[in-house]
Amino acid sequence: MRTGAPRPGGADPRRELVAAYLEHLAVERRLAEATRIAYAQGLDALLGAVPDLPPAEMRTTHLRRATAQLRSRGLDGRTIARILSSWRGFFRWLARTRRLDADPCAGVRAPRVARLLPKALTPDEARLLLERPAEGPLEVQDKAMFELCYSSGLRLAELVGLDAAEVRGIVRDREVTVTGKGRRTRTVPVGAKAVAALREWVATRAQIAHPEEHALFVGAQGRRVNPAVVRRRLARWGSSAGVGQHVHPHVLRHSFASHVLQSSSDLRAVQEMLGHASISTTQVYTRLDFQHLAKVYDAAHPRAKKKG
Repeated sequence: MRTGAPRPGGADPRRELVAAYLEHLAVERRLAEATRIAYAQGLDALLGAVPDLPPAEMRTTHLRRATAQLRSRGLDGRTIARILSSWRGFFRWLARTRRLDADPCAGVRAPRVARLLPKALTPDEARLLLERPAEGPLEVQDKAMFELCYSSGLRLAELVGLDAAEVRGIVRDREVTVTGKGRRTRTVPVGAKAVAALREWVATRAQIAHPEEHALFVGAQGRRVNPAVVRRRLARWGSSAGVGQHVHPHVLRHSFASHVLQSSSDLRAVQEMLGHASISTTQVYTRLDFQHLAKVYDAAHPRAKKKG
């Protein structure tokens, strides 16, 4: 009988191989339990899709057919990509430990995954959100935070990490310096509306902030504000302002990027202001901008309109 082939009425040696591989992941590679479970599910899918062959006899054609079966079951591209990752790891392990001659995963690709465009407010929605009047000291702070996020494209962690000592330079120079992902530091312009909102907050901050607190933005207890609190307050602020979608801090960052790109078409400048290490990350906004332009075209061009 072939090594790794199913035994009639007995234990399936293929599953014994899988069990040995999962043990390797647990003991030698010390992968998290959730990762091992995902790998086990992916390999179970493989054995189910190619039921009659030992792994050593599986070929690229078998795995391509198995991938097609996964697609026919309605699995999306991301799920199939994760399953393929478990197959690749398994066959690499077999090559090392069982001297597998060829990797049947070579040339097998997951379906292309559509890259989701970031959600962004329209300029009118941004105006509706930020022109909502502030009532009380906490809302004065809210307005300053949200204006600054939209004005400069800050990440939430960058926003809550600002200290009160920095605000004088921000207001004076109309720019803010933050340290983002990968400990990359960047300096971004701050718009006039954000500067005005910051001035109003600085004049109010002592009513809330603990006397020894260094943070620029604080919670109700006077200490540095928690990111989760900012998310909740922005969601409530957007709802009360009548914005028609859920608003979270990254929506303001996306809106900053798409609106600057629509106005300037300077992708490299937007990349620098967002603090992206690669321009490919920023290029998603060119697609967002194109969608905006396409809508304008469809609405305005006489030859684009469908006849009734």
